[in-house]
Amino acid sequence: MMASGTFWKKAVRIRRCGIYAWCVIFLFPLHLVAIEAGASQKLARIKDIATIEGIRDNQLVGYGIVVGLQGTGDSQQTTFPTQTLASTLLRMGVSVPAGAIRVQNLAAVFVSATLPPFARSGTKLDITVSSAGDARSLEGGLLLMTPLYGADGKIYAQAQGPLAVGGYSVSVNGNVKQVNHPNTARVPSGAIVERAVPLDLDGKSEFSLLLNDADFRSAESVASAINHTLDRVAAHTVDSRRILLTAKPGEEIPAFLAEVESIDVPIYPRAKVIVNERTGTVVIGGTVVLQPVSILHGGLAVNVVSEFQVSQPNAFGGGDTKVVRQTSVDALDKPVNRIELKQGATVDDLVRSLQTIGASARDVISILQAMKSAGALEAEIEVL
Repeated sequence: MMASGTFWKKAVRIRRCGIYAWCVIFLFPLHLVAIEAGASQKLARIKDIATIEGIRDNQLVGYGIVVGLQGTGDSQQTTFPTQTLASTLLRMGVSVPAGAIRVQNLAAVFVSATLPPFARSGTKLDITVSSAGDARSLEGGLLLMTPLYGADGKIYAQAQGPLAVGGYSVSVNGNVKQVNHPNTARVPSGAIVERAVPLDLDGKSEFSLLLNDADFRSAESVASAINHTLDRVAAHTVDSRRILLTAKPGEEIPAFLAEVESIDVPIYPRAKVIVNERTGTVVIGGTVVLQPVSILHGGLAVNVVSEFQVSQPNAFGGGDTKVVRQTSVDALDKPVNRIELKQGATVDDLVRSLQTIGASARDVISILQAMKSAGALEAEIEVL
């Protein structure tokens, strides 16, 4: 491998000088194959590919009102903001019927936040505020004190503060200019944790390590790397996702977990092709294997054009003026383009061939799905 790395560096240097670089790379094709084979085994830290069971985030959500808007709040047809304001005033000792409120400077909003693990009382959280009604913009608004609830219905934080909007909307004489989304805002450190999620590591000696992507080979490699680094049997594989960790009696748990998470392990990701049909985006992983296949790609375009013409009689004629529709049909059969992928073809060969025939993103999606059905694409196709 040292010799292969040396030749590769020389090839890159000579490439800047001109045509001799191509000669050097062409004379040593086996070195490039060795580099590709070595790159197929990827290394990653355990903390990047797995999580520890029980140490997790928790989602919080709440409902509140934003005040101080410059006439861009909810309209009078949206009744629940005024009901919320009437309820808030009633708690403060002011009794006002909801039907008597005529305010367009407030908006009903939903507030969301993420409660991180080991958060204690007094920890500050960032929150996201989104309009729940028909407010045009939240710019300049102030979020009043809003309780944030967890999945169990208990209050874990209180949110309040001025909104930071990353967009704006201006309307003059029916003309609207909008940038980004003015109905969603952020409040940095806008929530304070009032209740901590109980999570105590003292007295625990067993932990479950959960892989983000279930794979038996990756699970075995993670367990082997942990046992080799710690020089003892501290991990064993339970299934394709779960690995059981065992700490020594009296061992400091945070130090033990920190050492485990920092270990570099080989991973073996699944071959995937990600397809987003809404945007026409196709992402093909480097581990995708292609089998020999011949692809014929063509298309038939049919255009139907309708024109309306006025048929008017002569000046002294007795006829009536009629609108006549003239329809013409034009069919264009495009020539068939052919792609041939031989044994050992790579994803780069496929992409270059598809670009050569001028295939669009929609065509690429159809071709990939047809290749999967024909058994020429050894990968999982995931449609977003």
